[in-house]
Amino acid sequence: MSAIHVDETAGSDTTGTGAPEAPYASLGFALFTHPSASFLARKDPNATYEEPTQSSLKKAKKTADGLEKKRKKQDEQEAKEALEREKREKLLEESKKIVITEDESLPKAVRSKIANLGDLRSKRVRVFGWIHRLRPQKGVTFTVLRDGTGYLQAVLSGKLVQTYDALTLTLESSVELVGTLKEVPEGQKAPGGHELVVDYWRIVGSAPGAEDAFTNRLNEKSDPSIQADLRHLVLRGETASAVLRLRAHLLSSFRRALVSHSLVEVTPPCLVQTQVEGGATLFKLDYYGQPAFLTQSSQLYLETCLPSLGDVFCVQESFRAENSHTRRHLSEYTHLEAELAFITFNDLMDHIETIICETVDHLLATPASAALIQQLHPEFKHPSRPFTRISYPDAIAWLNEHGIKRPAEDAEGNVIKGEDGQPLMVEHAIGDDIAEAAERQMTDIIAKPVFLYGFPKELKAFYMKRAPSKEGDGDVVYTESCDLLMPNVGEIVGGSMRIADADELIAAYKHEGIDPEPYYWFTDQRKYGTCEHGGYGLGVERFLAWLANRYTVRECSLYPRWPGRATP
Repeated sequence: MSAIHVDETAGSDTTGTGAPEAPYASLGFALFTHPSASFLARKDPNATYEEPTQSSLKKAKKTADGLEKKRKKQDEQEAKEALEREKREKLLEESKKIVITEDESLPKAVRSKIANLGDLRSKRVRVFGWIHRLRPQKGVTFTVLRDGTGYLQAVLSGKLVQTYDALTLTLESSVELVGTLKEVPEGQKAPGGHELVVDYWRIVGSAPGAEDAFTNRLNEKSDPSIQADLRHLVLRGETASAVLRLRAHLLSSFRRALVSHSLVEVTPPCLVQTQVEGGATLFKLDYYGQPAFLTQSSQLYLETCLPSLGDVFCVQESFRAENSHTRRHLSEYTHLEAELAFITFNDLMDHIETIICETVDHLLATPASAALIQQLHPEFKHPSRPFTRISYPDAIAWLNEHGIKRPAEDAEGNVIKGEDGQPLMVEHAIGDDIAEAAERQMTDIIAKPVFLYGFPKELKAFYMKRAPSKEGDGDVVYTESCDLLMPNVGEIVGGSMRIADADELIAAYKHEGIDPEPYYWFTDQRKYGTCEHGGYGLGVERFLAWLANRYTVRECSLYPRWPGRATP
């Protein structure tokens, strides 16, 4: 037999064959692979092959012995696994012969949702749901069932765990469980304080295992883009479902608070032909040959309801074509908006504060929502009243006093960069729009709800009422407007008094370059019995992010939409 070649630099233990043109990389591997051969080795591809020294052969022998032990261990493991597979296959074949049926002699089972099981202890019950957790042991299988209303611990034993379905049961399979509901022994814990001792069960819809198993497709370490693609599966998790359940409680509590203050809920259209917050963020579409948009806000329509319904509110989707990827922006979000007649600016801020506090009061007083808040945000504290109120000029001064700066911009609004390539930071000045970063720093330092009010007219929408001028205002025209800021989130509410005078509104259209014709119905509100009125819009996802301590509003929407994301 010809000699086996080893090149320590250019060889390969993976692809090498021992031939001169395909040498191995190590003498130890060569000896392990060809124990009876002779060897030629070299350290440098440019050197000639020579017989290895005795010391190098001795060292290679130790390596070869180690590889041999590893091979034997691997062979033993493979043989063991093959035996286990054989036993498993035999067990599965035998299990197909085992059939379970419901014992008709037992008391009739009461069908129930998991949330309603509290009054059915010691009774036989029937529940449906999905396998949330699964722990098979010898002769017994422990599961946690989920049905959307809660979680239930269940125990299967005896013939129930010997069937083919039991041996192949996987997470997220949907099942029917029937058995006796028993209180868990003292010192043990289970959801609801009870567990189901199952006497009959069946699979309703099986979930795949192996490579397509639920936990292989999605887990806590999955990349955010994968989690976004699989949002429909993320929703099955305890945290995501808790956030959405709290959202439902939140909307219900908001409605309760608003109705208790005599506001009537209305449902404005989403397809509109007018803008509210500026044309640059409108989603445009063709509406039977006419230009139309997805609504940015329902405010204008709410104002038309005041003379007929009095104070009104809506919970409606709003759409902003704003190419923003911050953790508090969505392209589609749930907008809780309200309009109130015959009020002052202070009345407006008092109302916003009252609705928010009464909503939180109700959430904390309701056991189900209080438990969700405790689960998601254990450190949550009810906001203290009255909320802090800071005027826009005072906010500018506060930011400068605390060294919070903004990026410098040129006349076109482009960020000016310094020699190091980083944005050039400058102090805030009257007329600046307080950016998200500065706003967030302010709220994090103050650490409680803050009303910023009285923004310059140039920073706000055309319909906002001018504030009475004061000494020291100079050439700046301020508005009766406010933003409510919350710690960790920033702005969650924006509101203002609305222009009540028809001539002033016409002038506002002209100033913004807006054609007043499409707004005839809105202008008519000033023509046929105008009044002082104001309103606000609250971002439900932002409010929920504050309440549930979520990092991003994307966690607070069922299927969040942001630039580039409209799937699933």
